[in-house]
Amino acid sequence: MPRLRTNTKLKPSKKADLQVVKPVKTTKYSDINLNAWKNYDHIKTDTLWEFPQRLREHGHSNEYHGNYIPQIAQQLYERFTKKNDIVLDLFFGSGTSGIEALNMHRRCIGVELKPELAESVSEKFTPKELVTDVNIICGDSTSELAKEKVKARLEIMGEEKAQMLILHPPYDDIIKFSDKPEDLSNCENTEVFYDMFEQVAQNGYDLLEKGRFAALIIGDSYKNSEVQPLGFECMARMMKLGFRLKAIIVKDIQGNEKAKGKTANLWRYRALAGGFYIFKHEYVMVFQKV
Repeated sequence: MPRLRTNTKLKPSKKADLQVVKPVKTTKYSDINLNAWKNYDHIKTDTLWEFPQRLREHGHSNEYHGNYIPQIAQQLYERFTKKNDIVLDLFFGSGTSGIEALNMHRRCIGVELKPELAESVSEKFTPKELVTDVNIICGDSTSELAKEKVKARLEIMGEEKAQMLILHPPYDDIIKFSDKPEDLSNCENTEVFYDMFEQVAQNGYDLLEKGRFAALIIGDSYKNSEVQPLGFECMARMMKLGFRLKAIIVKDIQGNEKAKGKTANLWRYRALAGGFYIFKHEYVMVFQKV
């Protein structure tokens, strides 16, 4: 029996010289390549979000009190949407969702209650963008009519449902946005606010594609000497509709609000006198339609 030669030198294979490239691995709802997950350290995966200041570039500004910061849209879009997906925002406001959708090669349908705001926000987009990429509907997001208008826009854009839902309602009556009775900031009491929010969330649920994600951006309020837990009650209403809760993110709002100036001391005095604490956070709650 021949002896084995243990010192035999093997010729290098040409295949060994080639660098092995892993295939792209993504989820059904994101373009993130999970085989290169270490390249995404800019994407937050924890539940405490801190941003030093609001972005004021690439189409964003802070002229409208009550809009959410663009960094939230950036994080949510990259985690939960693919390029060319449609984001549905039922409290469109000053258009943060639409602006960032364009910046990140997504599309957007926004519903805004106030005609004058819908008109002014439309000026932030080109006529072509308003046809192909961003559609602004002036209407009441609690209504069946607004829901049907969104369906019509989805059909024009080649989709049956939206791929992501953004809900950034007024924080009850902290800021009055209009005198309209259908405005959630103008409800006669907080319970009516919850009921109207649920109607909007129901429309959003019906218009969202199964398996895709929704985000609720909201803070709490302080009224009648007690905290009104707006975030958790709205969260409960969404779960009742069938949304599955995926995350409760606490976002630091310091540096993202308009300057309070001398009123900061006044609020500190009121907190000491009234036994409450000053809000420095809001919530970004993430849900999935199952």
